[in-house]
Amino acid sequence: QVQLVESGGGLVQAGDSLRLSCAASGRTFSRYAMAWFRQAPGKEREFVAAINYSGGRRSYADSVKGRFTISRDNANNTVYLQMNSLKFEDTAVYYCAARDYDYGVKEDQYDYWGQGTQVTVSS
Repeated sequence: QVQLVESGGGLVQAGDSLRLSCAASGRTFSRYAMAWFRQAPGKEREFVAAINYSGGRRSYADSVKGRFTISRDNANNTVYLQMNSLKFEDTAVYYCAARDYDYGVKEDQYDYWGQGTQVTVSS
């Protein structure tokens, strides 16, 4: 079992940066692959980025590639999403998710979810 708590969301202008954090409980954080998903108003939740248990492999949605960076600190049980050059269309609730070892890009591959943090980008 792992519990996830996101933070770092807020209201920013287009072109700004934000860093989201996801703090995980439990002693076995390093065994979990971690991911960020997001859900915009009126849309389905979509994959944003993922990182495997060691941090050696990462994957990004095409829409954020080159602008967002996922990273993890296994010593502090935290995964991050650095978001640069934010666009209006990045506005969404961002969710942190976890699953054992290797990452996936589909929502139903993840077993544990946080409550989400709102990111609003004004144009």
